[in-house]
Amino acid sequence: MRFVSFRRKGADSYGVAVNAGIVELKGIDPGLPDLKAAIAAGKHAELGRVACARPADFGFDEVEFLPPILHPSKVVCVGVNYPERAAEYKAKVDETKYPNIFLRTFGSMVGHRNPLIRPKVSNQLDYEGEIVLVVGTAGRYVQASDAMSHIAGVTIGNEGTIRDWTRHGARSSAGGKNFDGSGSVGPWMEDSPDVMAGPLTIKTSVNGELRQQGTTADLIFSFAAIIEYVSQYTALLPGDLIFTGTPPGAGVKFDPPRFLAPGDVLKIEVSGVGTLENSVADEAR
Repeated sequence: MRFVSFRRKGADSYGVAVNAGIVELKGIDPGLPDLKAAIAAGKHAELGRVACARPADFGFDEVEFLPPILHPSKVVCVGVNYPERAAEYKAKVDETKYPNIFLRTFGSMVGHRNPLIRPKVSNQLDYEGEIVLVVGTAGRYVQASDAMSHIAGVTIGNEGTIRDWTRHGARSSAGGKNFDGSGSVGPWMEDSPDVMAGPLTIKTSVNGELRQQGTTADLIFSFAAIIEYVSQYTALLPGDLIFTGTPPGAGVKFDPPRFLAPGDVLKIEVSGVGTLENSVADEAR
């Protein structure tokens, strides 16, 4: 099932995406006001089954898509996790022992169909299409063999980056990775066990031109390995998001670089999940 969060007439809600639109879930159980709460209670699948027996309440064009999970306790990102991507950075893949981990803020991401914001302090807005895991069950020191049982579903992310701001410090990329509205996640969370089992393919295009393509069969650190590693230093909590890395082909690696500009349309497609689409707009000046 595809679980979606949305805003309609100024009110936030959530539901299940079906062919004809969205079946609303908010209100079925007053104690579960959003998707994160439903996941934490272990009731999202049960609510989804109820919804699938109902007709759609709203068409997709009647709502504003929000990130599927609102206000996760943390957004964990893995860098340089595809071999070709490592080659772009001239990394020694055979010597890589641990994932490259950093964090994003929730405010740095918008939902499906919302514009990505190029800030007024830089014209180097770049894209990074990624598969994103949604934590379902809390855990600490999770073993790789049990890791996927802690995942509620997968979604799609654009780990947007302001490239020049990642070089403001010798070992600090936090600023360039966290500009408000520079990234995106959505359009929904897919909880199919077959999809989560993978392997998954991912494609990123800009204005219809394919820029990135990869498969999770090639990941340096598998989903399970990432979960095991991250859970050693922090407890995973329901609704946490884990960006699992981007394939080669980000704009900064072209010669000359090909950054996003206002009016561009970015599409990220993941097999079995769907397509995340965002246009680009300049920050108000």
